[in-house]
Amino acid sequence: MPLDYLESASSSQVEQVEGPDLRCFANVETFKPAIVGILLALVLTGPTLQAEASASEVMTPAARAASTPKGELKSPYPDITKVAEEGRRKYMAAGCNGCHGGGGGGGMAAPLTNPVWIYGDDDDTLFRVIALGTGKLSPDNAFGKLGYKRKGSENVVGPMPPFGKVIKTDDDLWKIIAWIRSVNCELRESGC
Repeated sequence: MPLDYLESASSSQVEQVEGPDLRCFANVETFKPAIVGILLALVLTGPTLQAEASASEVMTPAARAASTPKGELKSPYPDITKVAEEGRRKYMAAGCNGCHGGGGGGGMAAPLTNPVWIYGDDDDTLFRVIALGTGKLSPDNAFGKLGYKRKGSENVVGPMPPFGKVIKTDDDLWKIIAWIRSVNCELRESGC
């Protein structure tokens, strides 16, 4: 309804309604520049906001293990001594000590101090064992489908639960692996 109609109407022709005065919205032409400006700002900043959101999302170790071809996961820490202590703290915080013991000597799970590890001790295998878990505890048998076979055995033989979502970043997992490698490493064929 045009504004001049509202202004010229008598009180008997226009029903009085309580609420905000919306007559200012009657002329849409007044708001076109503001609407165009807002839409333009959204179009121009949308990709930036999406990129910032993507950058803030970190891939979990579980997702990294699932998306990286077998054999391509490598530790960024060739000198394990520099991050081993931090790795021990992360190992304890993730609750690994509940099964493997506070010093890695085992308990209800295999010790981490043995010279031979059940599935092997290369970076890729250790990352996937921890991230994906093993046996019936590995979601959809993700670890087994990669073709991993036992190389050794323990008195305590049980599946490893997946910790790829408990341990939040690849870096945290690599530091835990550095600490695991540092425990009795002189007993292992690969050394320290």
